[in-house]
Amino acid sequence: MGLSDNRPDAVIVGAGIAGSALAVSLARSGHSVTLLEKSAIHVDRVRGEFIVPWGVAEAKALGILDLLESAGGNYTVRSIPYGEDFPPEVARKYTVAMDQMIPGIQGALNLGHPRICNVLNDAAVAAGATLLRGVDRIQVKAGLPPHIEFTHSGCSHAISPRIVIGADGRGSAVARQAGFERHADPIHHILTGLLVDDAGEWPADEQSIGVDGDLGFYVCPQGNGRIRLYAAHGLDQRNRFAGDGAVERFLQAFDRPSLPHRASLSQARPAGPCHGYPNNDIWIDNPVAPGIVLIGDAAGHNDPSGGQGISIALKDARLVSEALEANKAWTPETFAPYASQRREQMRRIRFSTRLLAAFRMEFTDEARRRRREGRKRMVADPELMLPFAAMQKGPFAVPSEVFSQRIWDGLLD
Repeated sequence: MGLSDNRPDAVIVGAGIAGSALAVSLARSGHSVTLLEKSAIHVDRVRGEFIVPWGVAEAKALGILDLLESAGGNYTVRSIPYGEDFPPEVARKYTVAMDQMIPGIQGALNLGHPRICNVLNDAAVAAGATLLRGVDRIQVKAGLPPHIEFTHSGCSHAISPRIVIGADGRGSAVARQAGFERHADPIHHILTGLLVDDAGEWPADEQSIGVDGDLGFYVCPQGNGRIRLYAAHGLDQRNRFAGDGAVERFLQAFDRPSLPHRASLSQARPAGPCHGYPNNDIWIDNPVAPGIVLIGDAAGHNDPSGGQGISIALKDARLVSEALEANKAWTPETFAPYASQRREQMRRIRFSTRLLAAFRMEFTDEARRRRREGRKRMVADPELMLPFAAMQKGPFAVPSEVFSQRIWDGLLD
């Protein structure tokens, strides 16, 4: 597909989940949209594939949930904290009902990242957006209007649309060129993922997040025996699942008595790369400049161990789409409510994910002591569960005061 509109309403840089979801929404509303993507095809790079219930609600609000379901999205309706503290039969007593978090939402949705991108790309094109793949040499300048230059199929293009949306992920070129200031927490652990097939003994509607010894683990079924497995480990084992034999070591790590169907997991067939990422929060307090708005990971990403990334991206797409529909000026002031809400949202999610990491992704004797003490305190004061509930129900679904260091004094550094 070539470039047919030299003055589109919106140029969206990045055809991943955030960018293509916004492209669908804007194109369906009658706006002219050009979607730029550097890759020729979407491939498995161990990106987010788990959509918590509040993110499923965002997909529904955007009008794309039916697309994800028809593409094979698998709902997990319960989450069980298997791990070092209990045998499996006891852990099941602490089951969290994912299908009871938000009325009308069936649970958490699991679907491969490349498949999500492809189905949203197709929907954007069907709605009238122009998708260009293999784009490079992108240069962006803020302004009213903004200016963007790029190369596609050997030809150079220069466009001045009404708005440029930076949806080009971590290390966003749009954010860098426009001079946005990024903030970051220290890296605290490594999260490694692997997609596996032939693990059909694990129930397709059951997920798990737990910790056992020196490993935090996630089991996220995608249906038909396919599961995305994640393993979290300390920085002192940075190369634990890298190099020769990485896949074998990774799978063997799931052969633990605390996990049911452990043979099904540890003997599953690899179906993608085994790749790890340093985990921390990175954020931009104001992802808005004249003629430019950042969404998704380009605007800053939550520590991936919280599983919030796709949900944040979908909400960004909805809020920006609604702002563009509500105000015809498309000035920085148009997006001030989006920037303000995102800033507070990321603060709350940052707190919740930090709390999760303290409970599930630290492996010292002191961390185990904190976990035991934390469970006792949560039994005595159920309000302490609310930051965890916010990760499923949404960061604004619980009172703001629960995102407080004070109530967790002694359990968070």
